Amino acid sequence: MVLGVDYGASRIGLAVSDPSGAIALPLEVLRRRKGHSLVRDVLDVAEQKGATRIVVGLPLALDGTKGGSATSAEAFAQALGRRTSVPVVLWDERLTTVEASRRLQDAGQSARQQRGLVDKHAACLMLGSYLESLRAGGARTAG
Repeated sequence: MVLGVDYGASRIGLAVSDPSGAIALPLEVLRRRKGHSLVRDVLDVAEQKGATRIVVGLPLALDGTKGGSATSAEAFAQALGRRTSVPVVLWDERLTTVEASRRLQDAGQSARQQRGLVDKHAACLMLGSYLESLRAGGARTAG
């Protein structure tokens, strides 16, 4: 099972693969809480789900450059990697939040309703892209 992580400034969306790694499924959204470790929360989920790999979305700009969000996601991935023996990889997640929001809107979800859902759906889209790349001949990490 692979755990997908959509790292954000206020929320972290999580998605998981099925045991065969064929499909990605939205899981949950973790919210920042004062004095609480999101690294520990993500690693707890990884352990509970039996993750064999953690894929952290890297929000590159459209031209492929790294901005502040990408730097933050890289730092989070490194923090995860220091605290687990499970491989942690970065994967390009350009426009997944926009696409997830569009899909939720098409399904009738208002912008207000989307707040609690969009991050886990963005994680699902990112993880799905990663899994598809594996099936197509091997994923290359971003960054």
